[in-house]
Amino acid sequence: MNPVTNFEPTVADAAPVVRARACAQCGGPLEPLDRFCPHCGAGQPVGVDAQEAVPEQRHFRCSNCGAEVAVDPGQRSYVCAFCDSTYVVEFSPEATGRQAPEFVIGFAVTREAAMEKFRGWIAENSWFRPGDLRMAQVAEKLRGVYLPFWSFSMLARSTWSASIGQYWYRTETYTTTENGKKVTKTRTVRETEWWDLSGKHHRYYGGYLVSGSRGLGQHEAERIKPFHLAALKRYRPHFLAGWLSEEYSVARDDALRTCQQVFYQWEQGDVASHLPGDTYRGLHVNTWFDDVGSDLVLLPIYLLSYRYRDRLYRFLVNGQTGKVAGDKPLSWRRIAVAVAIGVGLVGLAALLFALSG
Repeated sequence: MNPVTNFEPTVADAAPVVRARACAQCGGPLEPLDRFCPHCGAGQPVGVDAQEAVPEQRHFRCSNCGAEVAVDPGQRSYVCAFCDSTYVVEFSPEATGRQAPEFVIGFAVTREAAMEKFRGWIAENSWFRPGDLRMAQVAEKLRGVYLPFWSFSMLARSTWSASIGQYWYRTETYTTTENGKKVTKTRTVRETEWWDLSGKHHRYYGGYLVSGSRGLGQHEAERIKPFHLAALKRYRPHFLAGWLSEEYSVARDDALRTCQQVFYQWEQGDVASHLPGDTYRGLHVNTWFDDVGSDLVLLPIYLLSYRYRDRLYRFLVNGQTGKVAGDKPLSWRRIAVAVAIGVGLVGLAALLFALSG
């Protein structure tokens, strides 16, 4: 694996251009007749030619984490946005035979706004941040990327069995001692009558997004959800003009298994919520899925990956909602000093309390 730093022009450089129109305010995709940007609300000039030329993109694969990203053709080298690695090689998208995306959501958060969110986020508890973390170099690595996600819809069919409990109440008499005397009282006692029950259940599920990127694991994708899927637009190549975009590296069947695990948990909860009676125990649900449909969608995410002392850190911004998530380096020396100061203050307070007593 050798880092790629320069490339000679290839046949792809001479490929026909793709025509496009994008919002001048946020860069989000626009339909030809849009008078207002559906992502940021900015007004759009009337009569703008929607056939503005936008060049094709070049495709790189990271040999370190496996991410595959499309970039501007003028970019002759590339550092992986997911793992900050330079071990990248160029590839031809035609050779992959992958499915094309069906839908896309445009960026509603500008890069400047994402940068402000990063500065505010990294400044939280800044005293514990290492003093040698060079902010300028870190901030320069913030990139807007369209990441692939799989969206599934399917019908869950289940058979279930459980013990159903129905509460009933009885009054009992008991003896106790009050003021040295025995007294007789009554109280209400709840009992549960159990009986076995079984049945069938079905429900249509959808709307769960599975990351199609090995560079962005599902646990990280969950941290910046949700995306508002009502804003989905039918994919057109010009929507990616000026942005990085990743090819999916998680196959549909792998993503489907992840989604079905989640839908199975949802189905168990839905079955439980529909059980009769007051309580239940021993619920067993057997589920299979029919009418499976899938869409490959591209979603907007700002991504900042950097290494500090040989450890990878990552900051994410949901490019539609502005929700942020990430991890940042901590100075354990400063944390140790803070803990020592805290312990010292507690000890001093205890000493002063002892002296005052």
